[in-house]
Amino acid sequence: MSVKIAPSILSADFARLGEEIRALDAAGADYIHIDVMDGHFVPNLTIGPGVVKALRSATTKPFDVHLMIEPVDGFIPAFVEAGSDIVTIHAEATRHLDRSLQLIKGLGVKAGVVLNPATPEGVLEYVLDKVDLILVMSVNPGFGGQSFIPSALDKIARIRRMVGERPIEIEVDGGVSAANAAALAAAGATVLVAGSAVFRTPDYRANIDLLR
Repeated sequence: MSVKIAPSILSADFARLGEEIRALDAAGADYIHIDVMDGHFVPNLTIGPGVVKALRSATTKPFDVHLMIEPVDGFIPAFVEAGSDIVTIHAEATRHLDRSLQLIKGLGVKAGVVLNPATPEGVLEYVLDKVDLILVMSVNPGFGGQSFIPSALDKIARIRRMVGERPIEIEVDGGVSAANAAALAAAGATVLVAGSAVFRTPDYRANIDLLR
C-alpha cells in the first residue's frame, strides 16, 4: 500500500492559501497538514483557528492539524470547531497526555501524539489505545526547510514494532524528500508530511507522485 502524502501549507504562498489548498486537493494530496505555532512552544508564529475555519471550505480532504502550542488543552476545542479532522499534540505540551487525548477523542476527531527528535517513544506506551496517529518529527519543530535527522528512521521502526497490529498511522515530518521517502516507508511510516518537496515547483501533482 502506498504512503499517504500530507503537504504542509507552511511552505505555501500565504497570500493565496485557499487557492493553494484547492491545487493540492486537485494534485492528489491525501491530507492537508497545518502547522500551528504559538511563539512559545516553538520560536515562530503561524495561524490560529480562525484561519483554519476560513480554509475549511477549500477542500474536503482531511485537515491534519499539528498544534505546537503550550499549554495546549485550552485551544483544542477551537481547532476542532474550526474543522480539524486530526489534532496532534506534543507530549511535552500537556501535563496529562492521557487526559488531553481523551479531550480530542471526545470532540469526535482523531487524536495524535507528536514526538520531537529527542522525545523517546516510551511516552506512547500507556496511551496507544487512545491514539490514531503518531507524528515523528525528523527535524526540530518551528521552521520549514530543515535537514532530515537520520536517527528518525530507527525511531520509526521501533514505533512500528510498538504499534503492532493496531490501526495507528505513523507520520513523519521534517526534511522529507523523494530521496528518503522509500526508506521512511520501509521503516514503517504511512504518512509523509512534505513542505518544500511538494511546493518546490508549480507541478504539485508530479511532486506528490514522486514522493509516493
